[in-house]
Amino acid sequence: MHNEGSNVISRRQLLVEDWKHTLYLWRQNKLAMVGTVLVAFFILIAMFAPLIAPYDPIEVDLSRTLLPPSSEHIFGTDQFGRDIFSRVVYGARIEVGIILLVTVISGTIGLAVGITAGYFGGVIDDVLMRITDVFLSFPNLILAMALSAMLGRGVFNAIIAISFVGWTIIARLARAESMKIKSLPYIEAIRALGASNIRILLLHILPMCMSPVLVQLSLRMGSIILTAAGLGFLGLGAQPPTPEWGAIVSDGRSYLVEQWWISTFPGLFIALVVLGFNLLGDGIRDMMDPRIRR
Repeated sequence: MHNEGSNVISRRQLLVEDWKHTLYLWRQNKLAMVGTVLVAFFILIAMFAPLIAPYDPIEVDLSRTLLPPSSEHIFGTDQFGRDIFSRVVYGARIEVGIILLVTVISGTIGLAVGITAGYFGGVIDDVLMRITDVFLSFPNLILAMALSAMLGRGVFNAIIAISFVGWTIIARLARAESMKIKSLPYIEAIRALGASNIRILLLHILPMCMSPVLVQLSLRMGSIILTAAGLGFLGLGAQPPTPEWGAIVSDGRSYLVEQWWISTFPGLFIALVVLGFNLLGDGIRDMMDPRIRR
């Protein structure tokens, strides 16, 4: 009993030390800190949108159309008299939902395809990787546009389209990791003891693949926002009057010269959030690098 208690304490101490070292590496990476602040700011806006936004984001008031930025409307109003600041704030909620759903769907598909191909190999690997190569042969935005047009306009269909073009890199990464893991001695021992392939995949291969996959998913969150905004801008994503950032930028296309604020402020938020996710993703990748952690 004494030895078991000592082992638990030692494992707990090692975990605490590992977290302390991770926090130290994060503090040393100034760009990762900037990315964390930008992402945290974005998430807080999404969480507290009803408290932050001064107006209803879809309320039309033709008596205040195309008003420039002022103390009453700090980001101005659009051609329907809707407050741009309120629409941008509520748009953050839609972007968070898109990021979460696309990450879960594309990550699940990519992991399932990758670990299956890497573990079984042979014909299964060849078929799954050739399908992956077909998806990789098209630019993400072009393929997402085609799928979104086929499925129909709307936020949910845009999420499905983005998810079905974003799983390929995850699949290739998970395949490479599972090919390394399946040859380790302890996997051979588990197989010799009679463990089924499903048990090995779910309890041993999958957990070992999660760390690099999570890093890759964090790096892709910025591109998810860009793709969603691109679909919204082209009219294939969120539909009016939904306050999605790409759709708001699209609303201001005809007024860009004189009423610049309609497109400028949501475009600025897109740029800042994408920058934040990219900086945070780079920081997480550096912190997870074994050479740096040593």
